[in-house]
Amino acid sequence: MSHRRALALMVLITLLWSMAGVVSRHLEQAGSFEVTFWRSLFNAVTLSIALTLIRGPRLWRTLLHAPWPVWFSAVCWSVMFTAFMVAITLTTVANVLVTMAVGPLITALFARIFLRHRLPIRTWLAIAAAGLGIAWMFGQEARSGLSLTGTLVALAVPLAAALNFTMLQHVGHGPADPAKAARQDMLPAVLIGAVLSALYTLPFALPFQASTHDLVLLAMLGSVQLALPCLLLVRVSRELPAPEIALLGLLEVVFGVSWAWLGAGETPGASTLTGGALVLGALVANEALALLGRHGKRLPGAASSG
Repeated sequence: MSHRRALALMVLITLLWSMAGVVSRHLEQAGSFEVTFWRSLFNAVTLSIALTLIRGPRLWRTLLHAPWPVWFSAVCWSVMFTAFMVAITLTTVANVLVTMAVGPLITALFARIFLRHRLPIRTWLAIAAAGLGIAWMFGQEARSGLSLTGTLVALAVPLAAALNFTMLQHVGHGPADPAKAARQDMLPAVLIGAVLSALYTLPFALPFQASTHDLVLLAMLGSVQLALPCLLLVRVSRELPAPEIALLGLLEVVFGVSWAWLGAGETPGASTLTGGALVLGALVANEALALLGRHGKRLPGAASSG
């Protein structure tokens, strides 16, 4: 897969992820943990069908014997699945997305510590600029007395995501031996994570109150908004560095706030628009510099210019 195609897929992933907030605002009766349960259950069903088609019946014979990286990643996925939807029912869409956007800072730190990645200056500058935008948005929103509980729950998402992205990078850039690659197949981790999330939240979801309308929306969230982009993310993680994935993931803030504004009437304030502009500017600048750098290396004589 080319770098450009990987970038396009990552943008599509963030676009699909960003739909969760606005769709959840149109639910009629489902409560916090019930929303999370049904979304995770539909996610697990969709992934079960998809992975059975991809891997065949052997998927189920080997699932319980998966190596520890798969289970580690699965726990991370389950935390991400659970914390996001619980947080979205406790505070505003913008607040959740802004809190999640600290992910690049955490991911870059983990990639540096655990994977010994040497980050280019442009990435550090982009992360700093995006962090400034996020800090501005968060500071202004905090003055409005937003729920501390929702913020703390939302913070679990970037922490788990950073650990997950780092693990996926470690496995994706590991040995090229086919036997080892088979043992390091990380796609089942997404399925296990969905099942764990559904199990976590089931006791708190009872008694069920979701209407038929709610179940239709939750089925869409579990399949199109969650299962599909998660499968794509595992593939993209083999092509893009972890900090770059996390930085591109910040587009979810821009998309998600826009969806909530247009589709649920959650009008963002000036601070949200200003912070979002900084985030988007950091993403565009980082990717533009990366593309220019790769193009420069292909030019005749570039290798001997030093």
